[in-house]
Amino acid sequence: MTASLDPDNFGVVRAASKPIPYDIPVFDNFEDERQHRKERLAAAFRLFGKLGFGEGVAGHITVRDPEHPDCFWLNPIGMDFRLISVSDLILVNHEGEILHGEYAINQAAFAIHSEVHAARPDVIAAAHTHSIYGKAFSSLGRLLDPITQDACAFYDDHVLFDDYTGVVLDSSEGRRIAAGLEMKKAAILRNHGLLTVGHSVDEAAWWYITMERSCQAQLLAMAAGTPILIDADCAAMTHDQVGHNFAGWFSFQPLYSTIVREQPDLFD
Repeated sequence: MTASLDPDNFGVVRAASKPIPYDIPVFDNFEDERQHRKERLAAAFRLFGKLGFGEGVAGHITVRDPEHPDCFWLNPIGMDFRLISVSDLILVNHEGEILHGEYAINQAAFAIHSEVHAARPDVIAAAHTHSIYGKAFSSLGRLLDPITQDACAFYDDHVLFDDYTGVVLDSSEGRRIAAGLEMKKAAILRNHGLLTVGHSVDEAAWWYITMERSCQAQLLAMAAGTPILIDADCAAMTHDQVGHNFAGWFSFQPLYSTIVREQPDLFD
């Protein structure tokens, strides 16, 4: 069962003979929706691994359980993103109790994600890793500039968490990050890395991927010279075109199609 979203302002030209996958699934039962979310989560991990976002045991993506909104699924600690399958995912509640799964979890993942999910009922998924360009850019202690069309997805829609107090192991630090995020889609955690959220795994994962690339683009531009900023009005208009929920979900679909064809064992 599907429900169509109107992809206005996102450059979609529709023709009956050339369909495109612009229908976001809607489910009649929790079991099917849970399986869908877990499959998207496993695929997102495989993509993050393929893109080189892994850094030892650091990094995590979570998705809220559809039936139990005070619980979320995430990756086991110590398992490479490139190896994670649906059956490896762990279910944990906001008290830190593991309800399903055979492995331990990352304490930092729990400390950050439990507080983000608790503070933002609209957030279905959240992503954070120590990817190279995100953590390099985070050391500058600044927001992304609107220097490219892609970066405008984050124009006035991300925050700087301008503090670093060590590895996030305590829920109080997670609460500070969640509060600092406000109602934005992303945060730059100074001297740490990037955090993105979304109304689906697809959206949160895509915002992370394109934010990482936007950090890379700005670092390259700053190394080459002085980037020319897009003016505020145009940046805001472009954000409305490429930074909305559907844009994030839809942009993930080609990547999802590719990874499931290349690595079908992620469904195991």
